[in-house]
Amino acid sequence: MIYNKVIKILLVEDEEFDVRRVKKTIKPFEDTIEIKDVVSSGPHALELLRHNENLYDVVIMDYQIAGGLMGENLIRKIKEITPVIQIIVITKMTINISDFDFANKLMKAGASWYCTKYPGDIEDFIYQPTDFILSIFNAYEKKLLETERFRSNKKLTKNIEDILAQKIIIGKSKQIEELRSQIEKYSQNNANILITGGSGTGKELVAINIHYKSQRRFENFIAINCGSLPQDLIESELFGYEKGAFTGATSKKLGLFEIANHGTIFLDEIAELPLQAQVKLLRVIQEGEIEKIGRTEKIKVDVRIIAATNKNLAQEVYDKKFREDLYYRLNVVPINVPALVNRKEDIPLLVDHFLNLFCLEAGKAKPSIEDKAMDMLLNYDWPGNVRELVNVIQRLSFVSESVITAANVNNALISLPGINRKFGARIIEFFNSTEILPWREMEKVLRESYFAFVRDQSLSDADAAKRLGLAPPNYHRMCKELGLK
Repeated sequence: MIYNKVIKILLVEDEEFDVRRVKKTIKPFEDTIEIKDVVSSGPHALELLRHNENLYDVVIMDYQIAGGLMGENLIRKIKEITPVIQIIVITKMTINISDFDFANKLMKAGASWYCTKYPGDIEDFIYQPTDFILSIFNAYEKKLLETERFRSNKKLTKNIEDILAQKIIIGKSKQIEELRSQIEKYSQNNANILITGGSGTGKELVAINIHYKSQRRFENFIAINCGSLPQDLIESELFGYEKGAFTGATSKKLGLFEIANHGTIFLDEIAELPLQAQVKLLRVIQEGEIEKIGRTEKIKVDVRIIAATNKNLAQEVYDKKFREDLYYRLNVVPINVPALVNRKEDIPLLVDHFLNLFCLEAGKAKPSIEDKAMDMLLNYDWPGNVRELVNVIQRLSFVSESVITAANVNNALISLPGINRKFGARIIEFFNSTEILPWREMEKVLRESYFAFVRDQSLSDADAAKRLGLAPPNYHRMCKELGLK
């Protein structure tokens, strides 16, 4: 193989006789292999590597070296400084190249190859010269591969850090601190999780944090709202189908469980899953395999399931609306997301965070908030939880200039006549305004207010869709268009 660059070697050897033999073995390949430096002790080698981390491609080291630091300990120290560098060990401790115990110790420490110092011609060369040279080329190739993998992982890690920064859980309350602790703890295992909490508390946010802090973080996170799936398409959406499985199946479709393989699938509103689909889901959990429409063989999948609901799932089991065996399979690790009304000390932090976010997006200066305005936000019950607060703050960021006043907040929180405030019904007080809005703008305001009102009064998104007379997918789409999702 022809290399564009010279392979640079750091030789760690304390016997001049062996230094000469290594140099003589490499000499025919001096155009592509260069011994950059020779040191006689482990500490000296580490010092060179610390100051010239990217200078060397391969370390060739004697196993028994002067200076106290040698063998596996020296290998580990080198790998701590530069994990991608490759290490070849030469030793006179054994002439038996099939000493697997010795080899295993070296490989576990981080060496890529080793050889005895005793070849056929001990006076001139190290080991068998061709094998020794090949080991250097192989080590260099491995170093290039590991360097690229290291760069890719670094980029992926940076992307994940960016995701977590955007999906940060805001708050300093005792409940939120406990929630963070649970996320850190449960992200380190693969147990299925059931997240409970009111609508708008941030259950999907918790699921995202668990996934991107887990060992599955480099794999897919797939979120699906079970209430938005048409009943006749649930099986094909979750498990997919083969081409020709039925009339209209003109191509193969991957199910969400296949797409999420090795990653995490988040099943929101799990209580809305029909009983027939619950049976299929139970089989996936028990057997780790899916049955695909039009395919006789089962497909193995490795998926962590995080489910969420704003219903009392135990009551659903009692009412025969949810399978008891599936409930226990999902509820291995329970997490409850607290309602905003129970952690009001977090409201100023949330207000500041989302105000910063919306003003940054709009390219405008962040307004200050009057004390009375903040008191109104603190004293409100927030039946729609954080989702409702986000909606209110977004409105305030649009209508407020340099200061958010109590009047601004009051306009954003006005209730429909005759409706108790705790249900969170809102409508813009446009009758008292001198500004006439175009119908399309007013229609959006009315739809948004009414959708928010119905959601606050409903047990779930599926229930809200039913009350509005909409198919769940259409309701889900319209909520997204209105910024309620």
